[in-house]
Amino acid sequence: MVNTFLPWYPLKSTAEAQTFYQERLRGPYCWAICLQDRLRGTDVPRGYIKVSPQAPYDLGYALGQDYGHQGLTTEAGTAILAYVQQAGLPYVTATHDRDNPRSGQVLQRLGMQYCYSYREQWQSKNIAVIFRLYQLNFSAPEDFGYRGYWERYAEHGVEGL
Repeated sequence: MVNTFLPWYPLKSTAEAQTFYQERLRGPYCWAICLQDRLRGTDVPRGYIKVSPQAPYDLGYALGQDYGHQGLTTEAGTAILAYVQQAGLPYVTATHDRDNPRSGQVLQRLGMQYCYSYREQWQSKNIAVIFRLYQLNFSAPEDFGYRGYWERYAEHGVEGL
């Protein structure tokens, strides 16, 4: 996985990948992003996409380095958002590093709206990151905005995008 903009370091072994899956990627709204391997007739995982099952219902995803910029995340995101809306989630949020505008473009293509930005210190990599929060409301009131990160982090504001 490309993880320049993710809070963890690259996984080095199958055992690390299995632990990562068990600790972070299990749940009712988590799927592998696969490409069909026509030679073997199987689906080969190339990344993941998930929505946390509790507020703030955060959408997260990652793809292997060779699979970006092909529309895979937008396609998978469209499907997962339809699924979680049908499952009754009231809204979904997602954040991206301000230095990774392509991720923000994916969120916009998924119909998510920019709400605000905040600065967080990523402990695992010990770097300060400005995140942009996006949200898509399903059954939540149209003017509802998740404020958890705004309240948690002292440095926050609305950027002119």
